[in-house]
Amino acid sequence: MPLKVSLVSADAEVWSGEASLVVAKTVEGEIGFMAGHEPVLAILAEGQVRITRPDGSKIIANAQDGFLSMEQDEVTIVAGNAALIS
Repeated sequence: MPLKVSLVSADAEVWSGEASLVVAKTVEGEIGFMAGHEPVLAILAEGQVRITRPDGSKIIANAQDGFLSMEQDEVTIVAGNAALIS
C-alpha cells in the first residue's frame, strides 16, 4: 500500500501524490518513511526531501523551516520554503 504524500510551502502546494518511500532531513537527522511506519511529528531541517514514487521514479525538493508528520500512511511536509529540484 503506497503512502499519501503532501509537500506544501507557505504559499503553495509543491507536490502531492503516492510514494513508496519518503526521506527528509529533520533537526535530529535524516528519517525515512514507508507504509506502516509509526506516527511521527518532527521539525524539518534545511535540506532535501526525496520521494520515491511506486513506479520507482524520484521527486526531489529543497525544503526548510517547517515540520513533517506521518500518521496512518499519510506524510505531510509543511515548509516555510520549498521548491522542486527534479
